Amino acid sequence: MKILKASMAMVLLMMLMPLISNAQGPVTTLEFPNAAKALDVVQKYTKALQAGDVAAMNSQLAPGAMIHGLGGGLDSLTVIQHREYYTNSTNQYKHTLSSELYLPVKVTNNWNEGEWVLSWGVNTIQDKKTGKTIRVPYHTAGRIENGKIVSLRYWYDMWNIMESQGFEVKPPSK
Repeated sequence: MKILKASMAMVLLMMLMPLISNAQGPVTTLEFPNAAKALDVVQKYTKALQAGDVAAMNSQLAPGAMIHGLGGGLDSLTVIQHREYYTNSTNQYKHTLSSELYLPVKVTNNWNEGEWVLSWGVNTIQDKKTGKTIRVPYHTAGRIENGKIVSLRYWYDMWNIMESQGFEVKPPSK
């Protein structure tokens, strides 16, 4: 009887083995050794934006970093193009971030593997000439390697920006 039970247990274990080994999918971890450093890099980047310090923003980027989503499209910018974009922006506008929330996340065993910092908030953009302001809710996802941002993705509310420029969305005529 003991041999039968042991054999059945072994057969059951062998049947479940493929399920156990194949069950390992993407894993996300909120606590990992570099979390504090990754968080610091992204927070330095956002503080530099508020200070209008484009050089300090760019110093948080790895030399080959790619920045996606600025300008509202699926565009991508190099580090040099990022500097040009934000030099133009900070010359015309003051950026004030509020309601900020940061979340360091490590992803393994997935296409987006790496150490990330996700952030959310509101960017209140003030035109330096007119004083007019626009509140723009945003979300970013930055992948950090060796203490630098190697990929930064922006998502933000284009509706507020379009309305502030006088655009209207009208329903189609019947």
